[in-house]
Order: sequence, then C-alpha cells, then structure tokens
Amino acid sequence: MYLLQVPVELPIDEVQVEQVNVFVQTLKEQVTNFGLKFLGAIALWIVGQWLINKGVRLMSRVLKRQSIEPTLIAYLANFLGISLKIVLIVAILGYFGIETTSFAALLAAAGVAIGAAWGGLLANFAAGVFLVIFRPFSVGDFISAAGVTGTVEEIGLFVSSINTLDNVRTIVGNNKIFSDNIQNFSANPYRRVDLVAQLNHAVNHAEAINLLQERLSQIPNVMDEPRPDVEILEFNLAGPVLAVRPYCNNEHYWQVYFDTNKVIRETLGDAGYPVPEQHYAIRSTAAIS
Repeated sequence: MYLLQVPVELPIDEVQVEQVNVFVQTLKEQVTNFGLKFLGAIALWIVGQWLINKGVRLMSRVLKRQSIEPTLIAYLANFLGISLKIVLIVAILGYFGIETTSFAALLAAAGVAIGAAWGGLLANFAAGVFLVIFRPFSVGDFISAAGVTGTVEEIGLFVSSINTLDNVRTIVGNNKIFSDNIQNFSANPYRRVDLVAQLNHAVNHAEAINLLQERLSQIPNVMDEPRPDVEILEFNLAGPVLAVRPYCNNEHYWQVYFDTNKVIRETLGDAGYPVPEQHYAIRSTAAIS
C-alpha cells in the first residue's frame, strides 16, 4: 500500500514579521522627524537671515543719525552680520541635536589652523581695522593707492572697493592699500592742474603769459585765490615752455583740465603766434686740399 505525500507550506515566522513592521514604523518616524527638523531648519535660517538683515540695517540707520563716519558704519555692519550668521549656524546645528560645545571647540581649532594657513587674509583684516581707526581716507574720497586711482565705494573687513575713472569697480586687499603710499585728492579743499604750453622762439613770452592768465580766470570753476600760475618752465629746441597751472576743486578737475587745454590752443592761435618748430643750424666746412 502506497501513501500519497502532499507538500505542506512552512508557516511564516510571526516574530520576523513583527520585527519588519517595527523596523518600517521606526524608519517612518525617523524620516518624518528628520523631514520636520529639516523644514524647521530652513524656516529658522530664512527667519534668522531676515532678522539679521533687519537688525543690521536698523543699526546702520541709528549710527547715521548720530553722524558716525560712514566707513565705520559699514565696517561695524559687516562685522555684526558675519558674527550673527555664525551664531545662527550654531543654533541650527543645536536644533538638529549636534553638541554645540564640541562644535565650538572644533570651530576654535579650525580657526587656529585657518589663521596659520591664511596669514594674508588676517593681514587684510588687521589693515582694515587700521584703515577705520586712522582714516587716511573715507567713503566717497578720490584716492590713489595700491596702483589704483578712483573713488572709494566701500571699506570692508578684508577688501575695499574703488571705482576707477573709467567706471570699473576694482576690489583691492586692505593690506595692499595700507602698506602702500596713499594719495587722497579729496583731503584738501583744492588741487592744481598741471599743463604746459609750447611757444615759438619768436614769441614774446611776457605777452603770452598775460594773455593766458586773463583767459584762465574766465574758465568756469577755476579759483580766483590762489591765482592761476603761468611761468616759464624750461626751454627746448622749439622755444620756451610755459607752465600753465590753474587751481580748482577736485570735483571739477577734469573739466578744468580739458577747458585749459582748449584755452591754450585758442589763445595762442588767436594771437597769431607762429607754430613752435625746432631749428637746426647746419654748417659745412670746405675740405682743405
């Protein structure tokens, strides 16, 4: 007699099913909690950024009402903004459960390492502090420093912005500015425009000087005191060279510069003076036979 054997399916372990369910439930809770914390961190960053910008602008307005130097205001605003952003980042990390004390120690160690590696950056920072304290120039001054000539737009923590004469914004490291010679054309109430006028040998220089002085006083924005200087500067093969030097405010420098060139051309031309030209004397000696 033969027995028919029917295959029997093994029952699934209920313990394993329960473990899988617990794992899936835990994973869902962790993902949900992380997602909520991530969204909360984004919201905290957006709100914190808005509050920081609002606070920095409010501080700037208050300092401006107190007639504080604009350079110092910009410097303090940058420093306060960066400091508050660091605090905001630490707060967000603490919100995620990261130990901020350890992070602060790590940040300090990183700061020492970065300071040793980025000595030039710290030099720019130190130079920026000295620029604010000693104030060799201010925002809005027309200066020449570190090989750049233009109007100062901003003095930052590490760099300064200068708009050149051809309207190009140039960013220069503070240390390069502070370690170089600085010319501040806006520090004094007026400056001198230096030009020259070439005369022919046949021209009466005294008459030419009187004509130029009379015409220079008629140029707009040329100062009456000190009076424009017109004197013989040197001599060359074409004749005497006159130094033509009117005085004006720095804001009107280029207008006076170009107008003075026009006056020199028109004055000497209207007077009928001959064109300056070099004269050579050529002498030949007959050969002795």
